[in-house]
Amino acid sequence: MSKKPSIPKGTRDFSPQEVVKRNYIIDTIKASFTRFGFQPIETPSFENSETLMGKYGEEGDRLIFKILNSGDFLSKVDDTLYAEKDSGKITQRISEKALRYDLTVPFARYVVQHQNEITFPFKRYQIQPVWRADRPQKGRFREFYQCDADVVGSDSLWQEVEFVQLYDAVFAKLKLDGVTIKLNNRKILSGIAEVIGETDKLIDFTVALDKLDKIGEEGVKTEMRGKGISETAIQKVQPLFEAKGNASEKLTLLSELLKTSETGKKGVSELEFIVSSISEIGLQTANLEIDVTLARGLNYYTGAIFEVAAPEGVNMGSIGGGGRYDDLTGIFGLPNVSGVGISFGLDRIYLVMEELNLFPETVAEGSRVLFINFGEAEARYALKAVTRLRQQGISAELYPDAAKMGKQMGYADKRDIPFVVLAGEKEMEDDQYTLKNMKSGDQDQLNLDALLNALK
Repeated sequence: MSKKPSIPKGTRDFSPQEVVKRNYIIDTIKASFTRFGFQPIETPSFENSETLMGKYGEEGDRLIFKILNSGDFLSKVDDTLYAEKDSGKITQRISEKALRYDLTVPFARYVVQHQNEITFPFKRYQIQPVWRADRPQKGRFREFYQCDADVVGSDSLWQEVEFVQLYDAVFAKLKLDGVTIKLNNRKILSGIAEVIGETDKLIDFTVALDKLDKIGEEGVKTEMRGKGISETAIQKVQPLFEAKGNASEKLTLLSELLKTSETGKKGVSELEFIVSSISEIGLQTANLEIDVTLARGLNYYTGAIFEVAAPEGVNMGSIGGGGRYDDLTGIFGLPNVSGVGISFGLDRIYLVMEELNLFPETVAEGSRVLFINFGEAEARYALKAVTRLRQQGISAELYPDAAKMGKQMGYADKRDIPFVVLAGEKEMEDDQYTLKNMKSGDQDQLNLDALLNALK
């Protein structure tokens, strides 16, 4: 017995209806990217391993899918190395390429490689799949699309302001009202670590703080103690656990907490600029919130940090995020090129929109009309009308076989095709077509021009 086919965990097949809905989201995002002045690029699905490795931290490196070299890849592994069974060392010999983990590092590589062809500041968008050897769970997959927009070559905070507006514009267009755009700044996190005397434990401190909404205050404190952070330091950050109120009130709290740190004060100043600018301009449907515990991307973010949460009541992780990176291209030999970017989580946005029933009914529409096939002569007659309809932008199809009427009508019904056209001998003699509404059952005999008008 043949083995039942399957797909790898963390990957999915998409039905026609799902693809159409995903394309609706992608097209909405793409249209907003274009309106905001971003240009499209694409990069290969796999990169040289040296391009990716060491750019995402130890945990990120473990989640990169490696590609085995072609041919006899084990020939480069000597018996001594093979006997050690050190997968890290062996991998370097048998794998020189890897699937991209995100779109940001390949973009940095692209900028450096094409720096003489690019006009700076360079505003690019990229919508392509990425791969991560992660543990699959709801909203987290091993293969998924990222929809990124970045600006490199400018350190102006107006870029951050525009990205808040861009998030708001996309989610408003999708009717996904009430998302929360969370905002923090890496300089604030560095400043806090400085004022509590734990600068050397910045990553441990912020990673623990980032879990506040998941494990609670005591859980965070326990994790900090486990990382060797002193009780005195933990007491100094107590105000963060109790941070409440609007953006202005939180900025006042941070200003007081960070008054002895120049780095921290600069971070507060940057947030104040973004918040005050957005307050003046206004947002359509999104909420802007300062989240002092937000600590994503610490290996490369140097300024603003963004994260977008789904509307209240929807149990889903972040549906977008990003931040400012002052020297990402430096890893490829082009220092001092500042950039900032954001990403939309397509798959999670899809799940949220499904849960909230936000997809317009028209999104799933396929063919508008099916022509019944009565035989070769009738099919030729029908195909002339099908061609005219398609030229007018109306989706139409001819059933390929002269099957029983019931089978053809059943096909239209299962496909949710709203109209069928019957064109037999009588219609051909009269140069007419019989148009049937599949929902109401109403039928009309029409000439071709009238048929076109009826189906527009």
